[in-house]
Amino acid sequence: MALEPPRRALAAALRGLVALVYPPVCIACRAATGEAQALCAHCWGEIGFIERPYCERLGTPFAVDLGTGLLSPAAIADPPVFARARAVCRFEGVARELVHRLKYGDRAELALTLGRMMAQAGHELIAEADIVTPVPLHRTRLWRRRFNQAALLAGTVARLAALPYEPALLARIRRTRRQVGLSRSQRADNLQGAFRVPEGARRLVEGRRVLLVDDVLTTGATVNAAARILLRAGARQVDVLTFARVVTDA
Repeated sequence: MALEPPRRALAAALRGLVALVYPPVCIACRAATGEAQALCAHCWGEIGFIERPYCERLGTPFAVDLGTGLLSPAAIADPPVFARARAVCRFEGVARELVHRLKYGDRAELALTLGRMMAQAGHELIAEADIVTPVPLHRTRLWRRRFNQAALLAGTVARLAALPYEPALLARIRRTRRQVGLSRSQRADNLQGAFRVPEGARRLVEGRRVLLVDDVLTTGATVNAAARILLRAGARQVDVLTFARVVTDA
């Protein structure tokens, strides 16, 4: 039996030492876990995972399974610009806390775990995607926050899916008001003219199926505005993948 290469053995020893000194804990509640960057059983059970049956366009869950391929009344009455949207879970409880820690708490490492979950939830979209890109931040907001959480998630998804990752496929050229507290129509108006595809990126968009990644889908105004610009630039299709989404049971 061949001996393990010294470098690999040293790396394994160092990982063991780190685990001994800093035992892995739950990324949500800090309880002990069996592996790093994971959720404990309790917090896992608190996440409202979105699974079929759901609307094939919006990805919103149905209370009753009426068959495959169905669309929700919302998708029929007001079809989105994007083709399909998928999310790991509802934006509530533990999921909301994780998003807030990633977005506002400088917990960039959470993108590894959330991105892995997104890659599983969005496997159908990933299978048909040609390229992955995040919803961009305006440069002033990026400067204040220091990183774009959507870009971290998109990079993780692209790496796990072995897909090209293009963080500069879209540019946010207009600083918009925060969407929190705005109505659906106000959100759409707020995002008018907010995005563009840079001239140098058009060749990457044309004829491609684009997977657009963000952390949370609320009303869909942001991803609709971004998808519209990508389609105008020649994208064949735009699908949306987020970690969480707002679900109204009504």
